[in-house]
Amino acid sequence: MTDRSTFDTNVITMTRFVMEEGRRAKGSGEFTQLLNSLCTAIKAISTAVRKAGIANLYGIAGSTNVTGDQVKKLDILSNDLVINMLKSSFSTCVIVSEENKDAVIVETEKQGKYIVCIDPLDGSSNIDCLVSIGTIFAIYRKVSPDAPSGKDALQPGRNLVAAGYALYGSATMLVLATSAGGVNCFMLDPAIGEFILVERDVKIKKKGNIYSLNEGYAKYFDPAVTEYLKKKKFPE
Repeated sequence: MTDRSTFDTNVITMTRFVMEEGRRAKGSGEFTQLLNSLCTAIKAISTAVRKAGIANLYGIAGSTNVTGDQVKKLDILSNDLVINMLKSSFSTCVIVSEENKDAVIVETEKQGKYIVCIDPLDGSSNIDCLVSIGTIFAIYRKVSPDAPSGKDALQPGRNLVAAGYALYGSATMLVLATSAGGVNCFMLDPAIGEFILVERDVKIKKKGNIYSLNEGYAKYFDPAVTEYLKKKKFPE
């Protein structure tokens, strides 16, 4: 007989969480459709990352993306997965991907009211040495009455409907920030194939003793940022 104490019989999945938030906000359900499709793409990418070696997905595809990075086979797969899933959600009208030179305009009959900006697989150049990689995304609502275009994505951060990232490692974690629900962490449970809420309303401490950032492009930093970092590294 199964010991029920080892199972949570009232788990909060990503879908349930977003549906509850949408119900409180009296939403149309379109945002839930979008996130469900994005989660499906992330699950598929997670599987591809784990199988990359035996599925021949390591290695360079022979091209570079718009930011000058060498494109890996896994980059192409992840980009195709994300774009196809978002298009089929009937909730997006513009998709901006790091892997595409131009914004992807969704077919008219499939268009919704959201714009998604995404890096399908950040850090893929490190996958050969098993360093964690991830998917980064931001979601805006279309505000212009004009036909959808890449310009619709040029909005300030305060207009974000949601943003977040998925981290692929020993476990697959999805962190979602929404304007109404704060920051919440979900973990992919491979047994049931769902993202489960593991930490609610995450906040950063007001003060800590560690700073973490990529200083590879420090020479391009704004002078104020450079001065701030200098004070943190060499306190008087």
